[in-house]
Amino acid sequence: MRRFRREREECGSIAASTAATKERGTERGADRATERTECTVSSVLLERQFLPPKATNQVWVLTRRLITPSLRNGEIWTAVASPVVFTVGFYIPLVGVMTFLGSGSGTYSQFLMPMIVLQGVAFSAIAASFRSATDAVEGINRRFAAMPIAHWVPVAARMGANMFRCALTVVSSVVCGYLIGFRFHLGIAHTFGFLLLAMAIGFVLSLGADVIGSLTRSPEATSQALILPQMLFGMLSAGFAPSDQFPAWIEPFVRNQPVSQWAYLLRALAGDPTFETGPTWGIAFPAVLWLVSGTLIFAPLAIKLSARRP
Repeated sequence: MRRFRREREECGSIAASTAATKERGTERGADRATERTECTVSSVLLERQFLPPKATNQVWVLTRRLITPSLRNGEIWTAVASPVVFTVGFYIPLVGVMTFLGSGSGTYSQFLMPMIVLQGVAFSAIAASFRSATDAVEGINRRFAAMPIAHWVPVAARMGANMFRCALTVVSSVVCGYLIGFRFHLGIAHTFGFLLLAMAIGFVLSLGADVIGSLTRSPEATSQALILPQMLFGMLSAGFAPSDQFPAWIEPFVRNQPVSQWAYLLRALAGDPTFETGPTWGIAFPAVLWLVSGTLIFAPLAIKLSARRP
């Protein structure tokens, strides 16, 4: 009997020891599972920490990099002041002459206003070429090429800053136009179309200037060279005088070049109470065709130049 009790106690102690061992193993397994979970979470957080930010965030940061200095170096005030200079320089000398000769519009201010807008956004495009050439010559593009960002991000950032300057220029141009007697006559939709077209023209001109600046890699030479096309296409256009007042041998060029076509559409969108004209497909198609063609040509070139390693 005593032997039976002793064997039973030994069996109980062995069973208790086995249960304790299993419990300790379970705890160790749980600890290992917890450690694996913590390691997994840490690795995920570490991976998220070093993942590149979204392209939209990159564009926003780089756009601010371009806009913030312009608030200090005077580029913003130049964008606002340039339409004032064009208004004074064009309207005051020409209003008497064009009123006598006839401009084909009710008032010369109504006729001239699109040209003030076009000259203003063209002037902003020169600033765009200066910025792209500066980024190329200072090695900014080389640094971007070594970063985990898409090739189109620097171009989009520069264009965002350019559109900010163009928007200020368009607003300033409209204010100057109202001061000399210009008015919108066809309602809100046409007014919005006028402003949208002006911004689209600024986009295409800035995109082309960005390509030229990236190719030349010379800020000073690029800015000076682009003044010549601005003067040539501006003076030989239907922006200051009707095309039929030019010599017959150059009238086809004056009538069909992009600045004239954009001026025609801007005038049609603004309206004229004397002649009660409005935009038609015949007026809109050439202007839109120039915009689309410029975008299809310059956009791939700008991205390709941005992807190129200097």
